Amino acid sequence: MRLLVNIDVPDLDDAAQREWQAFGLQRGRRLGEGGLELLGAAMPASLLQQATGTIGAAGQARDHNRHWTPLHLDVAVDDLAAALARATAAGFSLGTPVLATAWGSIAVLQNPTDMDGA
Repeated sequence: MRLLVNIDVPDLDDAAQREWQAFGLQRGRRLGEGGLELLGAAMPASLLQQATGTIGAAGQARDHNRHWTPLHLDVAVDDLAAALARATAAGFSLGTPVLATAWGSIAVLQNPTDMDGA
């Protein structure tokens, strides 16, 4: 299993040259026309307990409902069926049907703590 951090940006080349260069990352492989892998960062994953309604660093109240964000985490696995079986046994639900693409298959899981059920 690999964890992948994905950040949506309006201009890929600008983000790679200006913003991410500040962190000392190196260009990796190109992911088609709309993606670029950045290498050189270790990524531990942390779960942080933060109560709904408390104020975050951006000054906004935390809301644990599903929402759009430019930052998302993907989990790359060798066996999608086995990973989905483990996830659903742990309480996750399949948010959309499995989608087959040119680069592989993708499934969107819904966290059991999502409050609005969307």
